[in-house]
Amino acid sequence: MNLKDKMTFHVTGITEDMKTTVKAKQHEIIIDEPPVLGGKDGGPDPLSYLLASLAGCENIIANMVAQEMNFDLQSMNIDVKGRLDPRGMRGEAGAQVFFEKVWFKASVVTSEPPERIAELKEKTDARCPVMTMMKAAGIELETEWVKG
Repeated sequence: MNLKDKMTFHVTGITEDMKTTVKAKQHEIIIDEPPVLGGKDGGPDPLSYLLASLAGCENIIANMVAQEMNFDLQSMNIDVKGRLDPRGMRGEAGAQVFFEKVWFKASVVTSEPPERIAELKEKTDARCPVMTMMKAAGIELETEWVKG
């Protein structure tokens, strides 16, 4: 794959009540809701997948950036939380439908000093498609990268 070319991402889904079975290339993703929300808990809910996408995307971009910076990135432990007002999904006026705030914390396993971790974070956040999409949506983001 040439990273100079535009990339197209494509998934397909089949539904059964609230459960969606999504195919992404050769992979299968099950999305559902817990019984309290009418699902059968066959898989994580869509918003948890969105937070997981942020974690995965930041990791991938961090590894790309680390290679460019000759940064000793051994691993990261990532913790992501999102707060949502459920009134938006219920259609109540004035309530935001998507996350109000997202907290992202990365504990970076590295021999690098804090200044280099800060540089890695800044470059990664600026280049991560999921993080920049959340910023563009106006979601309040609290991000922290620390040496782990």
